[in-house]
Amino acid sequence: MSSWVVVQGRPLTEATLSYLSSVGTVITVEAGKVVHVEVPQPESLAAIREHCAENKCDVGVVPLERDISQFKLYVTDMDSTLITIECIDEIADVHGLKDQVAAITEKAMKGELNFTESLHSRVALLKGLKESALSEVYEKRLTISPNGRSTIKYLRDNGLKTLLVSGGFTYFTDRLAKDLGIDYTCANVLEIVDGVLTGKVVGSVVDASAKLVAVDERCKELGISRDQVIGIGDGANDLVFLKEIGLSIGYHAKPVVQENTDYQINNCGLDALVYFT
Repeated sequence: MSSWVVVQGRPLTEATLSYLSSVGTVITVEAGKVVHVEVPQPESLAAIREHCAENKCDVGVVPLERDISQFKLYVTDMDSTLITIECIDEIADVHGLKDQVAAITEKAMKGELNFTESLHSRVALLKGLKESALSEVYEKRLTISPNGRSTIKYLRDNGLKTLLVSGGFTYFTDRLAKDLGIDYTCANVLEIVDGVLTGKVVGSVVDASAKLVAVDERCKELGISRDQVIGIGDGANDLVFLKEIGLSIGYHAKPVVQENTDYQINNCGLDALVYFT
């Protein structure tokens, strides 16, 4: 056996455990949430995936030789990945424009709009909003995705550096980095004059290509290769870097990301990635 099938649920039902036992050999069961299964017939994998989709489980094939020590850098997107919200949509809500901005965000994350142009158009709608609105979003609306904090700690405890790279804003990434102990950040800077948003971004936009540049800069600094990077994201603007690294994960992701990542977490929290590494 060169690999095993990892199935994760919250928790796994008796029906799923029984099904897995019928198509393979269950090697381990951890806290009723994770099982490692030896599947003797490769054609059974498609059936397992179908069962898992119907029963709200996440599944992936993991090489036995893989070990967390092989990786040195963890890269995570922010909005709808590390955190449960899209910050710009919530800022817009304070301004009474959430529906308008959220519609643009959704299309951009699906890859239907140019990210840079869409960001400029969304930020322009925020002109005149007080800086205090950002604080309101951070303090009252922003929530870490399930088990996100413990996952960051686990990765750091195992020697990985962490990079938060976002098409969102430094106001949020900087605070999250301090709160969670994240080593590096890369995000857009909102222009604020006299405590008021001008509707502009300072400098170049952190788009899909800029995210890969940020990853490469950290790899160079750490003396590692892209193959030693684990990355996770949900939107089309994450794909450029996700396609180039050693292990890529889509987190409750848009279809285009689901189709182009090594693993997909659609039902569990961020800690599910631990069992794919």
